[in-house]
Amino acid sequence: MRPVTARAPAHRPQTDSYAVTAEFYDILQADEDEARVRHLYGREVAKARIGVLDIGAGTGRVTLMSLAESQADVHAVEPARAMRTSLMTRLAALPARQRERVTVHPHALDEAALYAVADVAVCHNTVACLPPSARLALWPAIGAALVPGGSLFLELPPARLPARNVLRVLPEQRVGEHVYGGRIVMSAAGNRIRTRVDYWVRGVEGVLREHTERFWMWPASRTQVIDDLARHGFVPLPGHDDPAFLAVTLRAPW
Repeated sequence: MRPVTARAPAHRPQTDSYAVTAEFYDILQADEDEARVRHLYGREVAKARIGVLDIGAGTGRVTLMSLAESQADVHAVEPARAMRTSLMTRLAALPARQRERVTVHPHALDEAALYAVADVAVCHNTVACLPPSARLALWPAIGAALVPGGSLFLELPPARLPARNVLRVLPEQRVGEHVYGGRIVMSAAGNRIRTRVDYWVRGVEGVLREHTERFWMWPASRTQVIDDLARHGFVPLPGHDDPAFLAVTLRAPW
């Protein structure tokens, strides 16, 4: 029997977040991210029997890995139209049998209103970008989407504000006659982290295009996230001490 999907509530307006980043993400960051998600979550996703929930699917690195590593249905949740467009284009290139196992939800998880659709959930590169109110709303929505005993694997947000500006230069990539590049600058701003991403495209005559996109991030310690999840029935999963992510399981009701 296939899991039941609850009716979604009235939805919030579509977001155009990542409209700039969507063009550049795959060429500049996705190969590195693909290796990372396979390393962090591949063995866990392979254990899924009911379904895999990909929270904040982006352009689809966890979704595609889940299709390759498991035979379970996959629910990809991605509210940002620009990222979802890349995800759908990637899914369109898959064999029909794989596409039939993926459902893409164009809402935040609390709006998608999924109920007991998965025994494994992955939330990669997402929680840091949620303001505290949205982060707190996410935990019960995950609890509803998982079956009792299901597991959540979560990339943690930064534990604290950066003490000074943090610069990360993305390795440049060539596409035909053009070279694509970018950099990420993070700085503290009150209780948030201001994140600016600069992108450029160079040709033989110099810079052809430059774009900038800005985001906010919110820090939260590992202990704080564990405590927040505990209020919704999650407990740490033994044997998972990797500081890069948090593994918890949903307690079965008595």
